[in-house]
Amino acid sequence: MPSDSESTPRPAHDLELRVRYAETDQMGVVYHANYLVWCEMGRTDFIRRCGRSYADLERDGISLAVSELSVRYHAAARYDDLIRVSTSLGEVRSRMISFDYLISNAVTGKRLASAHTTLISLDESGRPVALPSELRQLLR
Repeated sequence: MPSDSESTPRPAHDLELRVRYAETDQMGVVYHANYLVWCEMGRTDFIRRCGRSYADLERDGISLAVSELSVRYHAAARYDDLIRVSTSLGEVRSRMISFDYLISNAVTGKRLASAHTTLISLDESGRPVALPSELRQLLR
C-alpha cells in the first residue's frame, strides 16, 4: 500500500491521429522524424490533461527542453493509417521530467515505435531551474 508521500502513477494518455500525405515519402511510408513530432503532440497533450499547458509554462518563464531522446522503430506507418500515441510519465524530479511513448496502429494494434524523452526545465536565460512545484504536483 503506498504511503501518503507516494502517488499512484498517472495512466497513459492516448492520442489518435491520421497519417497525412505530407508526413510520408514517395512510397507512402512515414518519414522517421515525424514520430518525434507525434511524441511531442502526445507529451503536450499529456501535460494539458494534467491541468497546465506548455503555453502557460512559457508565460511563467519556464521552457522545457529535450535533453535526451531515444527511439526504436518496429514497423512502418503509412499514409492514411490511424495512429495511436500512448504517452506515460516516466519520472519527475526537481528540474526534469521524462516520458515514455508507444506509437501503434490504432486499428491493428501493431507496434510501430517506442520512444523515451527527458526534458530539462529552463528559465528565460536558458539556465536550468526547478520546475514549478504546482506542475510537479499536477504530474504526480
